[in-house]
Amino acid sequence: MITFDRVTKRYGSTEAVRELSLEVPSGEIVMFVGPSGCGKTTSLKMISRLIEPTSGTIHIDDTDTASVDINELRRSIGYVIQQVGLFPHYTVAENVATVPRLAGWDKPRIAARVDELLDLVGLPAADYARRLPAELSGGERQRVGVARALGVNPNILLMDEPFGAIDPIARERLQNELLRLQQVVRKTIVFVTHDIDEAIRLGDRVALFSRGGTLEQYATPAQLLARPASSFVADFLGEGRMVRRLSLIKVRDIELAGLDGERSPAERVDADVTLRDALDAVLRARDGRVLVVEGGTTLGVVDADTIRRASQ
Repeated sequence: MITFDRVTKRYGSTEAVRELSLEVPSGEIVMFVGPSGCGKTTSLKMISRLIEPTSGTIHIDDTDTASVDINELRRSIGYVIQQVGLFPHYTVAENVATVPRLAGWDKPRIAARVDELLDLVGLPAADYARRLPAELSGGERQRVGVARALGVNPNILLMDEPFGAIDPIARERLQNELLRLQQVVRKTIVFVTHDIDEAIRLGDRVALFSRGGTLEQYATPAQLLARPASSFVADFLGEGRMVRRLSLIKVRDIELAGLDGERSPAERVDADVTLRDALDAVLRARDGRVLVVEGGTTLGVVDADTIRRASQ
């Protein structure tokens, strides 16, 4: 668990982060989001002491990070950045081996860990280990960056807009890959983004900052969308916030209408789709009703009224 306790960062008379207090629970993805100049990247870098706080404390579990040797602290944390920062003249395997090598692991252990990590991020060692970064796509380089960050199996990953320079299709794939990896590795992840849709899609919790480093709201995505804490939060979320909320709810989790002896709707959706996908199907359906199925079993009917009630 990472705990910020009244953390402030000043540059002269300018406050980049103001009295930040929040807890990042162990094993969760917490998204830092907000406009440019709101202190989200500064807050992230203070965790690994790439930037030192002016006042306040940051604890990892029960240990004040200021009391830990700075090199030891940084080697215990994985770090992934937007431009990846791979060493261009190192092979993929050599890049992934960077931190284990610095940690003094022997060669057989390093080789086994590199193979394990490349398989984990979907880049089989047999195909990718000997390639140079220039031979990879942007998305593949980003996966290597994630593998390198996991080198010595850190408990914490810090991710600073890692997918910001990736095209939208590759970005969605990388987001899916991160969620898949998190199911396997269960790290504590702090992820900086300026994209509220990315924050809502990936985060277990979202910290929304305003300019001047003020934390406006810290909540789960569903709570953030349903109950904005201020006009700033509501404006930042935009008019589409209720549509975004539909993407967080699965059809299986709502109360469905019954058939009531009526003719079965022609359109069908799986119970595992989101209400946003179900709404698209409802709008396409001739009579505005869609059958919800799971396997070969009919669970009920979803229509616009059902979706409206579930989203409130």
